[in-house]
Amino acid sequence: MSSDTTHRCAVCLCYLDDEDLFCSNCGTENPYVDSTALAQMESFVDQHSYDCQGCGASMSYDASAQALRCPFCGGAELKMQEARRSIQCDWVVPQAIDFAGAEQIFREWLGRGFWRPGDAVQASQIGKIAAVYVPFWVFEAHADTKWTADSSPAPPGSRGDWYPVSGENRARHRDILVGASSILAAGEVQAIAPYDLQHAVQPDKIDLVNATVEIFRLPRKHARPIAHSMIEERERQICSSYVPGRARRVKVNVRIHGMMGRPVLLPVWILAYRYKDKVHRVLINGQTGKIAGSAPFSYAKLVVVIAIVCMIAFLIFMIVAIASR
Repeated sequence: MSSDTTHRCAVCLCYLDDEDLFCSNCGTENPYVDSTALAQMESFVDQHSYDCQGCGASMSYDASAQALRCPFCGGAELKMQEARRSIQCDWVVPQAIDFAGAEQIFREWLGRGFWRPGDAVQASQIGKIAAVYVPFWVFEAHADTKWTADSSPAPPGSRGDWYPVSGENRARHRDILVGASSILAAGEVQAIAPYDLQHAVQPDKIDLVNATVEIFRLPRKHARPIAHSMIEERERQICSSYVPGRARRVKVNVRIHGMMGRPVLLPVWILAYRYKDKVHRVLINGQTGKIAGSAPFSYAKLVVVIAIVCMIAFLIFMIVAIASR
């Protein structure tokens, strides 16, 4: 697919990419789209899968598993589905962390942080640790941006504190990850990113038969607008850094073109643990070990901190009161 697209919408003259079925600006159908080429890019495979009756996750399972459980919610009510078409990934990032490594990363993470209870590591009971290959779309695109903003302080001799500035930025954005999971939230996905996609391999190099693989639930056409918004936010941050001094009212006009998306599978360790009466979920990047999730909070430490702050404030008040007499 060529990334140098010059087609424009017949209604609003917005630029169109080869993957655009409709104009992103006004919604007019793209007459230049090559449906055959687009279908060839997005290959499908007939696959048996299990649907979790608890959370709705759909995945293929480790063929050697004895008792099937959903790695996302721990539910055992799984219903086998007839073979159905699912998106076939182009690349897979291999799992680089084993079970023992994932457990160690979790224990070390749980023991860090002032606000964690002192017995968090000892009292927490791990319910389930599962390695899952989670589906993602990886996008890349060119962005041409014109930006305006207010900058402060103003040059000498100016009447106000702020003055207008503007500029342009051109960049190629790569490795824009959009989660295609039906269960993991966008915030959870971004919390364990990034992945080094240079180490990705073709699917036939990984034993996906004896692994837990979540099925793609987000098609490319729905992932593209999300990637578009992520690129716009990246451009906003980049352009904000160009503003000298303080910045306000940063506005960007971004033209994104040459966008391409590929389906990939990325390794994630999903861990559920119980601390006292509450269940928490943690995700671990299966390549880098980056971890994110919910952790117990020590309200006892919060009470102690508040009491110390109140005591210090009272002592300062007494010292000032005595000194003012």
